[in-house]
Amino acid sequence: MKKVVTFGEIMLRLSPPGFKRFSQTNSFDVVYGGGESNVAVSLANYNLKSTFVSRIPANDIGQCAIMELRKHGVDTSRILRGGERLGIYFLETGAVSRGSKVIYDRAYSGMSSIQKGMVDWEEVFEGADWFHWTGITPAISQGAADACLEAIQTANKMGVPVSTDLNYRKKLWKYGKEPGEVMPDLVAGCDVILGNEEDAAKHFGLHPEGVDVTHGGSVEGKAYLSVLKQLQEMFPRAKKVITTLRGSISASHNTWSGVLYDGETLFEAPTYQLTHIVDRVGGGDSFMAGLIYGLLTYENDQEALNFAVAASCLKHTIKGDANLVTVAEVEKLVSGDASGRVSR
Repeated sequence: MKKVVTFGEIMLRLSPPGFKRFSQTNSFDVVYGGGESNVAVSLANYNLKSTFVSRIPANDIGQCAIMELRKHGVDTSRILRGGERLGIYFLETGAVSRGSKVIYDRAYSGMSSIQKGMVDWEEVFEGADWFHWTGITPAISQGAADACLEAIQTANKMGVPVSTDLNYRKKLWKYGKEPGEVMPDLVAGCDVILGNEEDAAKHFGLHPEGVDVTHGGSVEGKAYLSVLKQLQEMFPRAKKVITTLRGSISASHNTWSGVLYDGETLFEAPTYQLTHIVDRVGGGDSFMAGLIYGLLTYENDQEALNFAVAASCLKHTIKGDANLVTVAEVEKLVSGDASGRVSR
């Protein structure tokens, strides 16, 4: 069984029921999730050995988050206990022409106070086949950035492939460093890079050449090739660079696809119509988990990309942060069966 390690923060998500606004609600639905923990849950559902590394407070709320991970089969034995609190984010779910809204409340979280040297990375990576982190982690604090770099360098030394989802989050970079000062050293150690044109622009100042990339309903995969090439030139260790393609017709209707560039060939996945989105949060995480599974399991990049896009397509039908689908369900969609018929 392949072993994948992820490193990051899990948070308490509080959302008004249904499509209510913050100003309308008298209660919140509770979900636990975060970029790297969502990937860990997906991979556990795909029957891989999935280990999540983090720092979570030693209180009842922190324990609830750990119990949620364990429920889905994630190995939590490498989680450190400490810090003042679990980070929180509030999510107001949008509909039609009203977009979703996120408010963070994660200052002084256990993960934000992690420091280099707290995790024995050589022990964590023993027997590991993959390591994944996202750009959210180094945005939290200098300590989290230092610990992430330590993890990447250890993985490189031990021959463990490293992937990242660049995940630019404007609201998080508040500790005195700009992304361009921190991210290049971390991404330089990555073998697989996932990011869209905003990630490339905000982190590294890279932009599509000679094309107008739209955020509307029509997204052309080839328009991103120049960005993928620039990323690979900047980070030559990266064997594969990937971007998801989301066309936003409305908050409730998106198109969804992705492309992968291996330095020679641009692979393109089918485009799905997400016509009645249930929950788009975690869409990129579900794509990344599908991609990791595909690259570890299938014979070629096209199959891996198709699995990733289909897995993420299904995530948009599931409430909560994590993608609670099986390999069989994803492969059914990949095969062309999008009927949604009752399984009896």
